[in-house]
Amino acid sequence: MPQGPTRRRADYAARTAQGETFKVRRALSEPLVIDGALGEGGGQLLRQALALSAGLGRAIRIDTIRAGRKKPGLLRRHLTAVRAAARICGAEVEGDAIGSQSLVFSPGPIVAGEHHFAVGGGKSAVLLLQTLVPPLLKASGRSVLTVEGSTHAPDSPSFENIARTWAPLLSSMGPRVTVTLEHHGFYPAAGGRLQAVIEPAPLKGLRAVERGALKAKRATAIVAHLDPNIGQRELATLQQMLTWDEGALSISKVTESAGPGNALIVEVESEHITEVFTGVGERSVRAEVVAEAVADAVRDYLAAEVPVARHTASQLIVPMALAGAGAICTLPLNRHARGAIDLVHLFTNLEVAVANIRGQWHVEI
Repeated sequence: MPQGPTRRRADYAARTAQGETFKVRRALSEPLVIDGALGEGGGQLLRQALALSAGLGRAIRIDTIRAGRKKPGLLRRHLTAVRAAARICGAEVEGDAIGSQSLVFSPGPIVAGEHHFAVGGGKSAVLLLQTLVPPLLKASGRSVLTVEGSTHAPDSPSFENIARTWAPLLSSMGPRVTVTLEHHGFYPAAGGRLQAVIEPAPLKGLRAVERGALKAKRATAIVAHLDPNIGQRELATLQQMLTWDEGALSISKVTESAGPGNALIVEVESEHITEVFTGVGERSVRAEVVAEAVADAVRDYLAAEVPVARHTASQLIVPMALAGAGAICTLPLNRHARGAIDLVHLFTNLEVAVANIRGQWHVEI
């Protein structure tokens, strides 16, 4: 008797939790219907599906979009992602309305050139940029992508994450991707501006399985229109937990942002990769708590001796699928990464192997 989507997801999660290699094939001729409850069942799954649809040229229908959320369906930031993705590939779209829980997205050829989008409501410009860059890797020419919104927001990668980790990894796959910051934008005031330049080239498989020798460790507390003591407290907590030298710690005072904000940025530079960890200050969260969360993530990463951090792994599955190959070594997969792997199973007949080898998680396409 065929398994339903819920049973298949439970089986996949149970098997990969034990480190079992898991392979799925799906005929490319089958119509592609996506259960919006896959993985984390939220906006990230939608963005990953849009990137794969545009990049692979496959029409999709997503049902039960964000069905388990307090406000189900498409919110304004999700609608912006849908319409931006449609613009870069000339897609025909049905169901692109606030609150819609079903969406049909039928892509055309990728459109190279200059694209400019703005995310409203103070939401993350970075998440939109990460939706659009992977398909543009397969465009026929150079693209310049400008996105306005928050460059540093809770529950989102920061500018530093994508500029110093994600973009260099994409560039190792053949294309050249550079991301620059024109203006800081802190949630909720936003007002930030990012620009990505994508110069396509034949995509080759990503390989990030070794970290190499540790070269440098740096921590920067960014403070905009706030008391610098906030950054000092973050750095003091970080130093106490990680026992780093004072010379590795610094404060950056930002004056050009539209509103106040704070972010703690930690870089771990190794021979083959630079990983970035970010904590974003919030009004109701003490500086020490922000720093403790970042320090815990850095400590786990260093102890695991893997090249790819947990948050970065979820950002690499889609580009690997577009290339048709790749291998990464990381920490236990989060729900965003598992959801992306589920989507690869649905979109392609590629084999995806997930294995836990002595506490290091290997994902290979």
